[in-house]
Amino acid sequence: MNDISRLSRRGLLAGAAATALTAVTARAAHSSPARTNPVWAEPFQTADGFAGTNTLGQNGTTGGVGGPVVTVRDTETFLDYCDRNEPYVIQVDGIMTFSSKQGLRSNKTVIGLPGAEIRGGGLDMYRRQNVIIRNLKFSGADDDAISVQQSSHHIWIDHCDFSGGQDGLIDIVRGADFITVSWNHFHDHSKTALLGHSDSNASQDAGKLRVTFHHNYFNGTAQRHPRVRFGEPIHVYNNYFRDNALYGVASTMNAGVLVEANYFENVPHPIYSGYDASGPGRVVQRNNIYVNSGAPETLGTVVEPRTYYAYTPDNPSTLPSTVPGGVGVGRI
Repeated sequence: MNDISRLSRRGLLAGAAATALTAVTARAAHSSPARTNPVWAEPFQTADGFAGTNTLGQNGTTGGVGGPVVTVRDTETFLDYCDRNEPYVIQVDGIMTFSSKQGLRSNKTVIGLPGAEIRGGGLDMYRRQNVIIRNLKFSGADDDAISVQQSSHHIWIDHCDFSGGQDGLIDIVRGADFITVSWNHFHDHSKTALLGHSDSNASQDAGKLRVTFHHNYFNGTAQRHPRVRFGEPIHVYNNYFRDNALYGVASTMNAGVLVEANYFENVPHPIYSGYDASGPGRVVQRNNIYVNSGAPETLGTVVEPRTYYAYTPDNPSTLPSTVPGGVGVGRI
């Protein structure tokens, strides 16, 4: 496609998106005061946890705020906007069906309107930064549902629903850094979240992979909540682990993981130090609740997340009600 044809195509797509945006705005006006953007474009406060830190030239994670707000209703248009270099807030309206991992560039917010879903494929961030993914359902991915890799940083994955993929639901690998995974529902799957590509990748991952997991519902998923190599600190707090057949959290290959104020229910191995062929990692547990669960394994000391950001954990006894009631799509 030549440059003129490409510009014409993008102009048509933008026009179609603008038309859809106007329709959504009109619908919102019936129940709320007039506004420039649809109601779903408003809740884009910056992330908390590691994605909220002012590091690597980023003032937190704000995604596509400041760029145009577009609404997409077909897969081709959706992937086109994901692949653009400019900032965008991309509102997803409907089911986007595709295969494999498709690229998502920097300075984007991808947020689902009611009923939005990515089916069959996933989103890949490769050397990207400042990305927000919210209120989306991911199902049946033929690879990873979300892949964050190759030194990507400041990524916020929030209020999504993940299930039924062929590989990992979220992989954070190869030097990725400063990421928050919050208020997501993980279910009907085995390998949930992997941090660290392999036991031989210390040169790229050691000192990176700083990730916060908070207020997620690991609901019947078998393992990797998360499984960690090399990174420090990884902060796992205020999550609800329920019926996880293999294990909850695994710290391996000298990673440093703080597991704090979580609720483990029917988890035979809530915390491992070392797993499979991977050597032990350091892991500290504090103020967790274990119901019909095994004893946690701990080892050594871990850098405190409070050296990076402030936080106040909820009382873990409240999590079996507050987390299922707040996670996933339609809750923001």
